[in-house]
Amino acid sequence: MTEKTVTIAMNGVTGRMGRNQHLHRSILAIRDSGGIVLPGGDVIMPDPVLVGRDERRLKEVADAAGGARWSTDLDTVLGDPAVDIYFDATATAARAGSVRRAIAAGKAVYCEKPLATSADEAFELAGLAAAAGMKNGIVADKLFLPGIRALERALKSGFFGRVLSVRCDFGYWVFEGGLEEPQRPSWNYRAEDGGGMVLDMFPHWQYLFEGLFGQITAVLCRAVTHIGERRDENGAVYTPTADDAAYGLLEIDNGAPGGILATVTSSWATRVNRDELVEFHVDGTDGSAVAGPRECRLQPRSATPRPTWNPDVPNPLDFRAGWLPVPPQEAEENAFKRQWASFLRHVVTDAPFAQTLAEGARGNRLAELALASSEQRRWIDVPGRADQ
Repeated sequence: MTEKTVTIAMNGVTGRMGRNQHLHRSILAIRDSGGIVLPGGDVIMPDPVLVGRDERRLKEVADAAGGARWSTDLDTVLGDPAVDIYFDATATAARAGSVRRAIAAGKAVYCEKPLATSADEAFELAGLAAAAGMKNGIVADKLFLPGIRALERALKSGFFGRVLSVRCDFGYWVFEGGLEEPQRPSWNYRAEDGGGMVLDMFPHWQYLFEGLFGQITAVLCRAVTHIGERRDENGAVYTPTADDAAYGLLEIDNGAPGGILATVTSSWATRVNRDELVEFHVDGTDGSAVAGPRECRLQPRSATPRPTWNPDVPNPLDFRAGWLPVPPQEAEENAFKRQWASFLRHVVTDAPFAQTLAEGARGNRLAELALASSEQRRWIDVPGRADQ
């Protein structure tokens, strides 16, 4: 047995997502569990080097990570031949420049989404990585969630028959500041800093819908800013310039007549009355499902009740009781960690990895077209992969 150390320059881990999901719950969790054991018995062992601009915060995160190495000099880190992978979880507006430098330095690249603030720049970065022959990937964590994986198994089994429609409901109330502390950073609500619901979430919807159902061929969207005043991290009042909610329709080509129509509601100005913060309701000719990050419930055609519309009497049916939970088929594992393990195998062993930067650029393209649809108040076609 041999141990292959993979050194990862991790930029942006002083932020919530980078620190919690990528550093602690993924890379350190893999390291602390003994690494990734390959079929022949060899082990991949990740070794993080933390990169950022704030020395104090970097040192705090590094100390909490067991004394990890850290640096405020990205170019020096990228110039180190021992560094194998560059990972980016910085703010969206800062990402493209660092990714470009990492590709030029000959590093494999793995990034949070969105890859860039524009689709053209995202496709440029994907092209640069491909031309340089560098392995690359985009975070698509939601495909690796237990509830979504259960939904994928149901799809592959043919449970639904012909899939007709999908309804996605995502969101929660993000406090404006003042009486309650906001749960998201203020840049999320400034378009000039890469913020906005569409740019944040439509790249997720792209890889989820295309990863599960088929190619998105058209989008209709209305993006809005419901909350016109918020407070930043210092308590100062500011006017949001980015959308905080989006209401959309997606046409999906799954090879069947009529395809699939998906309705997508995304909002940071809604209060939750469902089991999870995002749920996907899938209807097919032979069955339906409701899936969230953790759970998936099914209702086959044979167990579908026969409701009768009569608002003059109490409803006699317990609709929720007619859904069957999907039992777990695998050990539950953090979705970010699961995808990190897949990417590390790809880098070391050439194992397949579908979530490339080119796929991330498609997410940028969908977000861009959704915003154009909102501005123009019309359906817009989404190019296929061969037409990007």
